[in-house]
Amino acid sequence: MLFNSYEYILLFLPTVILIYYALNRYGYTTGSKVWLVLASWFFYSYWNPIYLPLLLGSILVNYFIGTLLRTGQWEDKIRRWILVAGLAFNIGLLGYFKYADFFISNLNAVLGSQFNLLHLLLPLGISFFTFQQIAYLVDTYRGEAREYSFVNYALFISFFPQLVAGPIVHHKEMMWQFEDPDRKRWIPDNVARGLFLFVLGLAKKVLIADTFGVWATYGFDTATSLTLIEGWITSLSYSLQLYFDFSAYSDMAIGAALLFNINLPINFFSPYKSTSIQEFWRRWHMTLSRFLRDYIYIPLGGNRISDFNTYRNLMITFLIGGLWHGAGWTFVFWGFLHGLALVINRAWRKLGISLPNWLSWLITFNFVNAAWVFFRAETWADAIKVLRAMAGLSGVALPVSLAQYLGDLSSRGVTFAAQMMNGNLLPAALAVVVFMVVVLTVRNSIELKDSFRPGWASAAVVITLAVASILSLTRVSEFLYFNF
Repeated sequence: MLFNSYEYILLFLPTVILIYYALNRYGYTTGSKVWLVLASWFFYSYWNPIYLPLLLGSILVNYFIGTLLRTGQWEDKIRRWILVAGLAFNIGLLGYFKYADFFISNLNAVLGSQFNLLHLLLPLGISFFTFQQIAYLVDTYRGEAREYSFVNYALFISFFPQLVAGPIVHHKEMMWQFEDPDRKRWIPDNVARGLFLFVLGLAKKVLIADTFGVWATYGFDTATSLTLIEGWITSLSYSLQLYFDFSAYSDMAIGAALLFNINLPINFFSPYKSTSIQEFWRRWHMTLSRFLRDYIYIPLGGNRISDFNTYRNLMITFLIGGLWHGAGWTFVFWGFLHGLALVINRAWRKLGISLPNWLSWLITFNFVNAAWVFFRAETWADAIKVLRAMAGLSGVALPVSLAQYLGDLSSRGVTFAAQMMNGNLLPAALAVVVFMVVVLTVRNSIELKDSFRPGWASAAVVITLAVASILSLTRVSEFLYFNF
């Protein structure tokens, strides 16, 4: 079930809300949480029921191991082995479903063997709920997690607004909310803000992200060759598609959770306004950055001891971050690029040389945009095709309609084509310009939510966006992060 579907918007979400508040109204607070857990499991199984036992098994095993770590009178050595067993279970589960075919295909390539691929379907959300449970086990081992009921733990892992694509929530920021009696009642202000944010995210997804997706798909997957302008429109279209798609999911997740008076952590905060790669990762997929910092980078040693160790730890962390996003060498290379950029950024700051903000932004954004090419490309050849075009190595072409004005450029190698971007050059170029301005100048969703005031004007905006978005649901598409 997708957030951007009739089933979710018109049936699932209203039904879950009504029964949840009815149960709380009559004093069945535990029952209301059980209802949310069951509804979340139904939501998860709606795609493919076969993977529901995987989610349930993961929850049961991790809760059991966490209980052993928390209550058992074990020697330190035994507790470490219990933790290792828990981490091995989670990493093994993720590795099997997400990376088994990647490992086999590379093994075949290196050894010349012919082991059969497993062709496993990636269970939705496994990358997210695995990281949440790893953090829970590590914190329990450290003595930083108190006793939680199984219902609360199951809800913490399964809560449907964030189950399949984040944010990656932490037990400390969620568990107390499930127990807070003030959050069991209907709070109109939260409902208004939640609906506003949910509808805003829906509009971003179906009206903006999916539109840019058509042009990105043409450039990456359909076109056999691209010229300079087409290359840039292709890369920028994907950058904007991913921006609005991920922003949309984050908005809809936070908005849906607010309808239950649950505050999810901010996961997306105008990352394209960043003036350094370090700032970018403080604004993009913020909960993943937090996990990588707290459970990989710092345990590796962080920025302690020496610069070399710091740079090494950064590279290891982002290689893992790249691999987390997908089982492919293009994802690993994307992670390597970002790790390298962070190393260069840290070394540059040590020199004490500052650049104008506009130049820092330009360098940062163009790096991020170019790196996204590897993130999106299905193959190395597709990535090289787009990057060659962006560098002008595949020729320069202009629309044939400009030939009468710029015909003299033909002597300098410029050609004039009747069809560019499959006939969508002008609308794609205009959309890129307009929405880049929007991204860089307009307040983001979280800022708008915090200043939101219910009224007739805001209601009219929300209703208009909702109607326009719902009418566009005939072209329903998955969120990009469902694939990661």
